[in-house]
Amino acid sequence: MKKNQIFYFLLISLCIISCSKDEIASENEQSKEPTKQTITAKNRSNLKPIGSGVMMQAFYWDVPAGGTWWNVVKGKVADWSNAGIDAIWLPPASKAQNGPFSMGYDPFDYFDFGEYNQMGSIETRFGSTAELQSLINTAHNNRLSVIADIVLNHNSGGDSEYNPFKGTNTYTDYQPMSGMFNRTYYDFHPNDYHANDEGVFGGFADLCHHKTYVQDWLWNNSNSVAKYYKNVVGFDGWRFDYVKGFAPWVVKDFKNAAGGFSVGEYWDGNAATLDWWAGQAESSAFDFACYYRMRDAFQGNNLNRLNDDMLWKRNASKAVTFVANHDTDEIINNKILAYAYILTHEGYPTLFYRDYEEWLNKERLNNLIWIHNNLASGNTSILYTDNDEYVARRNGYNAAGLVVYINNSNNWQERWVETNWSNTRIKDYTGHSNWEPVTQGGKWVKIQAPPKSYTVWSVK
Repeated sequence: MKKNQIFYFLLISLCIISCSKDEIASENEQSKEPTKQTITAKNRSNLKPIGSGVMMQAFYWDVPAGGTWWNVVKGKVADWSNAGIDAIWLPPASKAQNGPFSMGYDPFDYFDFGEYNQMGSIETRFGSTAELQSLINTAHNNRLSVIADIVLNHNSGGDSEYNPFKGTNTYTDYQPMSGMFNRTYYDFHPNDYHANDEGVFGGFADLCHHKTYVQDWLWNNSNSVAKYYKNVVGFDGWRFDYVKGFAPWVVKDFKNAAGGFSVGEYWDGNAATLDWWAGQAESSAFDFACYYRMRDAFQGNNLNRLNDDMLWKRNASKAVTFVANHDTDEIINNKILAYAYILTHEGYPTLFYRDYEEWLNKERLNNLIWIHNNLASGNTSILYTDNDEYVARRNGYNAAGLVVYINNSNNWQERWVETNWSNTRIKDYTGHSNWEPVTQGGKWVKIQAPPKSYTVWSVK
């Protein structure tokens, strides 16, 4: 073979080898995300509808560090599902400025779930990417949806750079190791679009959601936070942190881009304001109006406050009710009475991890979950209130309905009430009373409740 022929042969061979390597590399790159999608998305077909049961807030402030939390929760989801939970709400799962110590509310790299060595650790406080995905798979296998806590208002951990809009250096240079969603001072306030938006949180860098680049990375792009979390990692819905910090359309656009259940933390005790926000955002909202009225009722020993305005009374389909969360836990006295309230009334109730797993009687909470899932249907009629007593009726539509009697006094109480049923034997489904009275033809009956406790009555 002549020299030039040998040269051409070698050149062609190198091209073939090189092209083969490029094809293999390209195939490998393309296979990365679909592999994760296959792992997480395949188990979604049989999930319980969110809102059909009860949500579990699957963390509390300063859960144990060390990368163990995802595995702790994974070990509990089967029991939670069997008890009637339909969704678990996880803390912010991505790498934050405080690395192995952070609860996630100071987000740095939205796409690092515990695999890059940055911010002082590889794993997050809660664990690794593999452990998170294993938790999500296990939750899906147990028919539970998984709610991601999303912090869109602010970021933390950026490097210092000169900021011409401030005339000084600001910590707004974000170059995360994931290579996704790099940010500069143009993406925060103030910038060339405007100086500020609805609110800032402490001294954190405040994201500008009017910037197309920010919108693309948060929800528009195929690999945006919204779509990556939903399609690759496997989250099924969203809890939006500090939504007072930006306009309601941000939540609406984010949620519409990826789908799934959404609830916003609009921390305000005014029910009308919560209803306004839920309508603008087209999202559920935590019912802080209900929370503060329950605090006044049970902690303040005045059950008349349960007559006051709440989001669930205005718009039950958008109200997520709660007794405590990682930020606020003020109902200490007779807290189980507050759970008896939200688990028998309208709205989508949430359990707080420590109340369920550590502080309250799990058997009694499981009984209330069962009552919520099997008896509590239809709209609500408040039948009686005073400082110590509260009686309400759920009027039923796909179940018999119920009557709940909450007694915050120190003695047994009895009261005649109007029920949904004529000439019907009823019983207390909590087991706190052994009465089994028969309602009169006019639907009236006498019921009772023990001191500092409650009863829930329905058809036997």
